[in-house]
Order: sequence, then C-alpha cells, then structure tokens
Amino acid sequence: QVQLVESGGGLVQAGGSLRLSCAASGFIFSINVMGWYRQAPGKQRELVAAIAGGGVANYADSVKGRFTISRDNAKNTVYLQMNSLKPEDTAVYYCNTKVRLRNYWGQGTQVTVYS
Repeated sequence: QVQLVESGGGLVQAGGSLRLSCAASGFIFSINVMGWYRQAPGKQRELVAAIAGGGVANYADSVKGRFTISRDNAKNTVYLQMNSLKPEDTAVYYCNTKVRLRNYWGQGTQVTVYS
C-alpha cells in the first residue's frame, strides 16, 4: 500500500533553516508528482511546493526564493529545504501524492518558527 513518512520538522528561530524528508513506498515513485502542503492552526491546508518526476518544480508565492523542493528517485524520497524561515511558516507540513486518482498523505511533521 502507499505510504508516505515525513521527518525533519522541529523548532527553529526565525531566519533559520530546516530540511524535511518524505520517504515513499507502494507506488512507482519516479513518475509521480510529489507535493508538500502545510496547514496552520485555523487555516486551510495549502500547497507549498510540488515536483514532477523529471524534476520540474513549482512553488507558492509565499515561499519562492526561500524553499527548495527536490527528489531522489533512487531513494524514493522527496525533500523540502526551507531557508530564511519566518514565524508565518509555522504549520504542520504534509507530504502528498496521487495514485490512481486517489490522494495520499503522510502523518505530517510540525514546523515551529519563533521570533
């Protein structure tokens, strides 16, 4: 079955960096679009970044120039490098993919940025 397992969240001061990882299994990783979403308290879940199998990426305007999504198809893993973090980046971050028209989510990892 499809499994997505995130890691790498934590508590960081504003201006700092974190790197999230998502280990995937149960589907053909190399051809799937992988995404990172986040959900802050009281807000809707939003797309942060997504990357196609060949490496083409897109980003939310709020993170452009600060976050970088990447993937290692040999390791079935997608990453989110987050630099210049701001308190408004505080949220639970989720890994996402779609397999046979069904959305799959990881369990989420908490990122907390303090000023």
